[in-house]
Amino acid sequence: MLVEFTVVPLGKGESVSEYVAECVKIVRESGISHQLTPMATILEGERDEIMEVIMECHQRVLDMSERVITTIKIDDRKGRKDAMTQKIRSVKGRLD
Repeated sequence: MLVEFTVVPLGKGESVSEYVAECVKIVRESGISHQLTPMATILEGERDEIMEVIMECHQRVLDMSERVITTIKIDDRKGRKDAMTQKIRSVKGRLD
């Protein structure tokens, strides 16, 4: 399963890098395969493990602010492993 998520504190100004860094620490400690992008973080692994990490990130940011919006996008394909790498490789192969 691939999951893209964002956790956004409301009312904290233009820069949210402090909050993103807190979430990245949680993700790294989890050991889940991940990729940080400029707009979101992508996780790859098992559903329950991923959702636990996302909810931990949500709670951490909520502990630091009064209101949080967490957005989750799920790509779940049976029998697919290493989807993050395979998807990119597939597109790059069509560009050559």
